[in-house]
Amino acid sequence: MVYAPEVRERVRADLMRLVHRGMPVADYWRAVDDVLDVAVPAEGSCLMTMDPATMLPTAEFVENGLPADAISRLVEIELREPDYTKWVDLARAGTTAASLSDATAGDLDLSRRQREVRRPGGYADELRIVLSSSTGTWGALTVFRETSSAHFSTPEVRFLSSLSGLIADGLRRALLLDDASAGGADAGMLVLDPDDGVDLANREAQQWVDELGTGERAGTRLPLVIRSVARQARAIAGGVDRAGGDDRSGGVDRAGGAGPAAGLRPARARVRTRTGRWVIVRASLLGEGPPAPVAVLLEAARPAEMAPLLADMYGLTQRERQVTELVAQGLPTRQIAGRLRMATYTVQDHLKSIFAKSGTGSRGDLVARLFFDQRALPLTDPPDAR
Repeated sequence: MVYAPEVRERVRADLMRLVHRGMPVADYWRAVDDVLDVAVPAEGSCLMTMDPATMLPTAEFVENGLPADAISRLVEIELREPDYTKWVDLARAGTTAASLSDATAGDLDLSRRQREVRRPGGYADELRIVLSSSTGTWGALTVFRETSSAHFSTPEVRFLSSLSGLIADGLRRALLLDDASAGGADAGMLVLDPDDGVDLANREAQQWVDELGTGERAGTRLPLVIRSVARQARAIAGGVDRAGGDDRSGGVDRAGGAGPAAGLRPARARVRTRTGRWVIVRASLLGEGPPAPVAVLLEAARPAEMAPLLADMYGLTQRERQVTELVAQGLPTRQIAGRLRMATYTVQDHLKSIFAKSGTGSRGDLVARLFFDQRALPLTDPPDAR
């Protein structure tokens, strides 16, 4: 079924608000499941959190799913045996979402997990969504239908694929919030009252605040980026984007630009500290309504998160960015050409342009410059660290 644009946009807007509602992982997953069911109905769903370094499952949250012993067999197939649309295969191929019916051309029983586990349990088609961001793969979402329901359509797969980054952002926030609350993460966490007063701050948050500095304006208690992101989270919760104008004061660069839903921009920003480090600042509302406090999470920006900024600085085109990403994955020219559906000589022309713009002379130099050597070419003059 193809849903009207207004339905799809409402789903995006609702997801955007959920992303910025500081909920535990289990509550976040249930809320996302309810929103997605409006546009892509399903009889059940499963969220798996993953270790981004290994893509090994770390926890699962299941609604109307299979019993525990069946899940154990599914995990065994996923980790040790060949099958269709395995998570690691989807991630390696850069595929955000896929249905089992499409992968098997409608013959679901070609899948081992379908034959052995899912069909005996009364289930038919499944749609898998990889929850990845620039920081890694943090989880995976599966929605599935029973044998009496139609297979997932291509428009449904495409629509959920377009939402994967947004859902992944919310999952990352929920995981960070859970870990910071338990004292088990390196992330800093501040809890702000409606007037931006600090109700709670862990040690890591205080360190980031000190490193960011509050500026020279008398009476300022918090860095501008924290106040800006917190207010944007409140605006999103109310369905209104109140962040206007240029938000780059103090070295701030809004991560992601315009939000996935029209008129809504994410409550997230990258900012350079006085010592030259970059930090990602995220905010989520802890509850509903104007009196609700806001949780602000701060963590060091990872190299992959800085690559888009450096690409902007070098003026890389969209095609040049795509080529660079595939170079970073170690793909040779012929495979890059096949992936991007262009001639090999076109890829070589793009590489020449990329090398010229970035001041590099080889693929290795390029990858090091964009993804690892953040300090080699700072985006702005190093600020006074006094």
